[in-house]
Amino acid sequence: MSSLQRRVARKAARAIVRALEARDRRRARTAPPPDGHEIRILLLHANGMGGTIRTVFNLAGHLAQTHDVEIVSVVREREEPFFPVPPGVRIRYLDDRLPRRKGLLSRFPSRLVPKDEAAYHWFTLRTDLKLVRYIRSRRRGILIGTRPGLNLIAARFAPPEIITVAQEHGNLSSHQPQVRKRITRSYGRHDAVVTLTRADLRAYERAFEKARGDRPAVLARVPNATPRLGGGVSPLTTKTVVTVGRLTWGKGYDLLIRAWAHVAARHPDWTLRIYGGGPRGEKLQASIDKRGLSERVFLEGPAEDVGAVLADASMFVLSSRHEGMPMVILEAMSKGVPVVSYDCPTGPGEMVAHGHDGLLVKAGKIHAMADAICTLIEDEDLRRRMGANALKTAARNDIDVIGARWEDLLAGLVARRRGLPPGGPLAYEPAGAGDHDIGERPGSPDAAALHVARTPEAPAAPAARLSRRA
Repeated sequence: MSSLQRRVARKAARAIVRALEARDRRRARTAPPPDGHEIRILLLHANGMGGTIRTVFNLAGHLAQTHDVEIVSVVREREEPFFPVPPGVRIRYLDDRLPRRKGLLSRFPSRLVPKDEAAYHWFTLRTDLKLVRYIRSRRRGILIGTRPGLNLIAARFAPPEIITVAQEHGNLSSHQPQVRKRITRSYGRHDAVVTLTRADLRAYERAFEKARGDRPAVLARVPNATPRLGGGVSPLTTKTVVTVGRLTWGKGYDLLIRAWAHVAARHPDWTLRIYGGGPRGEKLQASIDKRGLSERVFLEGPAEDVGAVLADASMFVLSSRHEGMPMVILEAMSKGVPVVSYDCPTGPGEMVAHGHDGLLVKAGKIHAMADAICTLIEDEDLRRRMGANALKTAARNDIDVIGARWEDLLAGLVARRRGLPPGGPLAYEPAGAGDHDIGERPGSPDAAALHVARTPEAPAAPAARLSRRA
C-alpha cells in the first residue's frame, strides 16, 4: 500500500469514526434506561475445549436462571460444542467456517485485533465486520468480552446504551507489550474490568495509574467457580498422579517429565498420566522415551470425562510456566485430590494454601517439584488431610457463591449507569463471598482482602464512551 493509499485509508477511518460518534450521540439522547436482563458473552470459539470455554459455560448457566443469556461465538469450526450447553443458554455463531467456501474477506487478516494478540490468527476481516455489525446492533443489556481482542473491539464499537465488561481470563503480564499498551489505552471505555486474581487486579490498577488515562468505572476481582463434575470423591488409593491441559510450552510438561525422572527413581510403582492434546505431543513423547519413562509417564490424549480422571487419581500436578486462574486446580480439589503446583504467575498462589490443601513449588524448579511430589507419595496421612481440606476449598467456590458475586457486580453496573447514589450494590461485598476465598484458610491475613476497586467518581454517563472512541 502506497503512502497516498494509507493517507486515504486513515481519512476514511476517521470519517467513519466521526459518523459513529454522531450516531451514538443521537442514540444516547433517546436511549431507554440501562437494563441488565439481556446478557451477551463474546467467546472466540464456543465449540472448542479449554478452561475459558468451560468457565464461560459454567457462568452462563448460572446467569440464565434469571437472565436472557446468549453466548456469541466469533467462529465455528466444529459441528457441536465439546461441552454440554447449559439449560437456558443459546449460542450464536458469527463466522461459521464449516462450509468449504469461506468467502473473500476471510483471506484478509483482521484490522481490529492487534497482531501480537495470542489468538490473532483466528481473526480475519470477515470476523471484524461480523463482530462490529453484531455489537452495533445491540440496543440494551450487558456485553461481556472474554479476551483482549474481543474486549478492544467492544470498547471501540459498543453503542452508548450497552453496559460493557472486559473479563481477563489470563493475566495482564502474559500479553505482549503492544497488546498491554492497547489495553491500558482502551479498557477505560468499559464499565468494568474483571480479573480472576488479586495479583492481576493490582497489576491492572498499576497499569491504569501509570498510563494516567481513562479508567473503567469499576475494577473488580471475581474468581472462577468450581465446576460440578460427574463421579465421586477420590479414595486416594491409586498410585497415580495426573495433570490435565493443552500440550503447549506454557503448561511446562517438559519440566514435569524431567521432574518425574527423579520421582520414578524413588517410587517406580507410581505413574504420571498427562491428559490433553496439542502441538507439543511428539516432543514430549520423545522426552519420555529419552529418559526411559515410557512405562511410567503416559500421554493419554484429551480427557472425555475429567471428573472420572480426577476421581481415579491420588494427586494432581500443575507444572505451568504461567496461568490466569487454572480451573483444573478447582476441579481436582472438588474430587478431594491434593495439588502440587508451581507458584507461577498468576493463580496457583491464591488458589492453593501451601501445606493445607496442597504444596506450592518455586516456579521452574525441577528437583523441588520432584521432592514435593515424593512428599505426598510417602506421607499418606498428609495426602489425605490435604485432600479433605481441598474439598472444603472447592466448596467455598461453588457456582452459587461465585454466581452471586457476578449478579451483584452486574446489578451494581446497571445502578451506576442509572445514576443511583452510593450505597447501591457496589458499596458492599456479598455476605460471606470473600470471607474465605480460594486457597485461604479461615482467619488468614488475606481473607478479607479487597475484591472490588471502584473509581471514586460519579456514575459514568452512557455517552462517556463517545469522546474516547479511537
